Amino acid sequence: METPKNLISIVGPTAIGKTALSIKLAQHFNTEIISADSRQFFKEMQIGTAAPTSDELSQAPHHFIHHKSIEDTYNVGTFEKEAIHTLETLFKTHQTVIMVGGSGLYVDAVTRGLDDFPKVDPNIRIALNAQLDSEGLENLQNQLKQLDPKSFESIAIDNPHRVIRALELCIGTGQPYSSFLNKDKDARPFNTITVGLKAERDVIYDRINRRVDIMLQEGLLEEVKQLVDQQHLNALNTVGYKEIFNYLKGEWPLDFAISEIKKNSRRFAKRQLTWFKRNENTLWFDYETPIEIIIQDIENALAV
Repeated sequence: METPKNLISIVGPTAIGKTALSIKLAQHFNTEIISADSRQFFKEMQIGTAAPTSDELSQAPHHFIHHKSIEDTYNVGTFEKEAIHTLETLFKTHQTVIMVGGSGLYVDAVTRGLDDFPKVDPNIRIALNAQLDSEGLENLQNQLKQLDPKSFESIAIDNPHRVIRALELCIGTGQPYSSFLNKDKDARPFNTITVGLKAERDVIYDRINRRVDIMLQEGLLEEVKQLVDQQHLNALNTVGYKEIFNYLKGEWPLDFAISEIKKNSRRFAKRQLTWFKRNENTLWFDYETPIEIIIQDIENALAV
């Protein structure tokens, strides 16, 4: 009987050190890395997404980094199919593969499969999009908070498409969007060991603030300036880009835009932790845990 293959999935809040850990584990297990960070898919978004540097990419083979353009239509369903196909290929020559990323929905799509949602009246989405245009995102966010507080705390609340998707299910079915999540699905043909990195909240926030400062030093402002003509695209409606767009349009001073990037990144980290802590089987480690201890605990889990 063939030994089951293993996927080591690394999760945690933004700026916690997931990329560095993934490379160390890939080197230890002599394997390759799949990215499940939905912002790092896009080749035009290097600095503002903290994508792996060319040096980091050279230390282990990576997949799903800068393989798409912001002009492309790409969603979690397509990613699931492509990632599973890539895993099938990699498992032919590797016993273990690493996956890393902070996009909870994309991580779950690979490890658990996507949730099956009932069909709802398409006019609901049309009406919600019209409401977004006329009243703004905050109004929809407040509506979701009333109808489904659980989803409000866990989904990417700054992404209007995610908010509208959750709302249309709430309105169309009369049930919370969150009630359709994590139903039993077909088992994956590989074992998944989920490794989470954590830290005290003030440490996470400090790391986020420093990362934003580094992004600015590395040229975030110039990167965003190059994308002004494409700012209407969904991929660019994200933290680190939308705030700079507001500055470039003269709506905000630069120092306020920077403070908003830091604030929104902290909020994003909070939602990431809420999402990832739902998985009771995650092996959590402090971000400063020596790599030897993490590897030992992973190997112990794989031996069970």
